[in-house]
Amino acid sequence: MSGSLPIHVVGGGLAGSEAAWQIAEAGLPVVLHEMRPLRGTEAHQTDGLAELVCSNSFRSDDASLNAVGLLHQEMRRLGSLIMRCGDAHQVPAGGALAVDREGFSRAVTAALEAHPNVAIAREEIDGLPPASWDSVIVATGPLTAPGLAEGIRGLTGAESLAFFDAIAPIVHRDSIDMGKAWFQSRYDKAGPGGTGADYINCPLDREQYAAFIQALVDGEKTSFKEWEASTPYFDGCLPIEVMAERGAETLRHGPMKPFGLTNPHNPTVKAYAIVQLRQDNALGTLYNMVGFQTKLRHAEQVRVFRTIPGLENAEFARLGGLHRNTYLDSPRLLDATLRLKAEPRLRFAGQITGCEGYVESAAIGLMAGRFAAAERAGRSLEPLPVTTALGALIGHITGGHISDDATAAEDAGKPRSFQPMNVNFGLFPPLDRAPKAPDGKRLRGPEKAQAKKRAMTDRARAALGEWLGEAPEPLPAEAAE
Repeated sequence: MSGSLPIHVVGGGLAGSEAAWQIAEAGLPVVLHEMRPLRGTEAHQTDGLAELVCSNSFRSDDASLNAVGLLHQEMRRLGSLIMRCGDAHQVPAGGALAVDREGFSRAVTAALEAHPNVAIAREEIDGLPPASWDSVIVATGPLTAPGLAEGIRGLTGAESLAFFDAIAPIVHRDSIDMGKAWFQSRYDKAGPGGTGADYINCPLDREQYAAFIQALVDGEKTSFKEWEASTPYFDGCLPIEVMAERGAETLRHGPMKPFGLTNPHNPTVKAYAIVQLRQDNALGTLYNMVGFQTKLRHAEQVRVFRTIPGLENAEFARLGGLHRNTYLDSPRLLDATLRLKAEPRLRFAGQITGCEGYVESAAIGLMAGRFAAAERAGRSLEPLPVTTALGALIGHITGGHISDDATAAEDAGKPRSFQPMNVNFGLFPPLDRAPKAPDGKRLRGPEKAQAKKRAMTDRARAALGEWLGEAPEPLPAEAAE
């Protein structure tokens, strides 16, 4: 009888949408519960599934030299709905895969609404899911409803950890002064759907940069409630003013770095720093300020950002904001198939597990859906090889960063070692042997780094193919030697 019961997915973000899709594609009934529009959040603006609330970028699509690009490729091989809709609604973004956020969300919503095995329930789950739901995936992300969050804390007996995630402003394209700004991707690199001139660049000289940094430091910021004051930031999404406070040169070696760009309006003079804006919708009418997540008050954002050359008359479709992000101490609380050890009928997926990033969240949703579907069908799903991007990411979540002295560190009042993480090659097992040049000599410098990444991605593709039961692909000549 249990085989006819639906699997329940709580949360209609990227992870929940992907999990529901994988279950439905396995031929099983699934109910996707989404509280919007019944209850909104601090960050969402629509009631669409898989709404992108921060950047519109899925980051690098390079499957040979970049770990997130490899993750893209693996998800495509596993029939990812998120990647299918992302590919269908891409906008130019140099070497990255960026999407038209509204078109992307509409496509995900339409696909799930049309699937015969999917029922979408617009309701809030205020507390732990009912005991009659024997298989549940909680994919509520960083904005989990308070009642459900309290239920999870009460069940686990452990406090969830939290950090702040900041949102970048979006500018109307026709309000940017292209007499000062210009189109160019860094090092003229073309990515999926791109031309090599996909970003709008706004240059600052040394004096303009110094004044801008001072304005960021002095600008009025959003005040925090007492319980928020000790919450740390995630280093991959720091507010721009926090970076400015870390040192005057921090930003020009981060999101404002001037390298690989030449101002055609003044080609003999190198900019001291550059602000980049990336296309945010398919029409090309909106551009987001890359890396400009902020907690400045809205009026301060307008004042400070209009000091940037080319943005003096900028009109903002959305100003930046800040929201609290909550995640589990997953290595202690979850098993290898993402089930809660204290109550195995509950699985978790997405950012609440301690992964970071759109693609990573969707990837964990994909595997949570597959684990749940296999369990419902009465079969086991072999663990993913840790040499794949998916396997490495799950390995980080279910076993990452817990050392023998973790308990002692906690007793001493020190923070736990588990922290949110984007997928990266540091999560992969090391290669058995270092790649060599075709003539057998040792590689050094950038050549060595690139060869190592290619070897790791080649190994990952072969491992995923074996896990899927596919015929092995022939290895590149240098790897076969």
